[in-house]
Amino acid sequence: MPRLTSAVALCAIVYCISPAARSVTPAELAFHHAPVHYQDTDASDPASDYITAFDYDADRISTNNWDNRGNGLWPATAYYSAVESCTHHFITYAFFHPRDWSDTLFDQEHENDLEGVILAIRKDGSTFGKLEGMITVFHTDFYSYTPPDSPYTAGHENIDGGVSFEMHDGVARVKTVQEAKGHGLKAWPYTSDFDGSANQDGVVYFPTQDAATSPRSGNDRNVAYRLVDLSGPGGLWSAALSDAVQPPVHALTFSHWGAFKGDTSGGCGAGVKSCSVDAANAPWGWDDGNDGASHRGEWALDPARLFTHYFADTGHFSQQYVRHPYLAGLRAHGFYSGHLPSGFPAQVDLDSLYGKVVAACP
Repeated sequence: MPRLTSAVALCAIVYCISPAARSVTPAELAFHHAPVHYQDTDASDPASDYITAFDYDADRISTNNWDNRGNGLWPATAYYSAVESCTHHFITYAFFHPRDWSDTLFDQEHENDLEGVILAIRKDGSTFGKLEGMITVFHTDFYSYTPPDSPYTAGHENIDGGVSFEMHDGVARVKTVQEAKGHGLKAWPYTSDFDGSANQDGVVYFPTQDAATSPRSGNDRNVAYRLVDLSGPGGLWSAALSDAVQPPVHALTFSHWGAFKGDTSGGCGAGVKSCSVDAANAPWGWDDGNDGASHRGEWALDPARLFTHYFADTGHFSQQYVRHPYLAGLRAHGFYSGHLPSGFPAQVDLDSLYGKVVAACP
């Protein structure tokens, strides 16, 4: 592909739009749209259902996360990333648990768990834009939802429901919910066991710009979670890129592209259960294998294409990007179509993705 000058390439991939269009930072945008998050808990081990940071135990070694869970009383954490096209912001929120666990005989467990949600926010001239569509990760399936006033209709996949909102500090926030133990995520209230009712066990998390808190128990209705940039210094994306440029034996967090390292130590799979290894994925490894056309990691690398696959009647919907921290990181580490990280999805032409990043919108 044609080589851009270094200044133009950096401008194109990182952030190069007019000051008038940059009224808020990605962090401010992510905080404004951050969900009220309902987390079901199981009374037999509620601490394994609390959300936290992947390095909650003060290291980025992912094969000791099951072992180090302790009482789970670390600051509640959610991850975000913001990719911007000429027409939309695509904001991912991801929730980490050290354990994907089970209390059922002959079931399977695994170390580490990260599932999440992505919002398509139209840049409509307002400060924070307008939500048009939402997709969530429920294990190995994606589910799609729309708010009441969205023009979107079903695309290659059916729309699975509507988005609900909850007022918090004057902001109408989307409501998301995760199941206990396996932590599949859907729009509230589309998982079965926790909608916030008084007779149910669960934790309700609210975003904060102040100090995060931790649950007082597995039945806490007001816990503040902090937002951490996935692509920030020392974050998960940085860990992925660092692990991708060294032999797998020296990698600390990821076993291969998009997949966390995870082993059977610490009691994972104890008794007559089993424990799978390297089973949890990051957004650049999320995949719905039976949705017809989307590919592994498209969630992070090409979210505009993902939304145009899942929805129809999207109106003017650009697939050109003006801010893309994932592609910026890959390019800065010297990756291109002829030199890809180990395990990078074969369906992805990285040079073509680079070609979707523009210095200015038409």
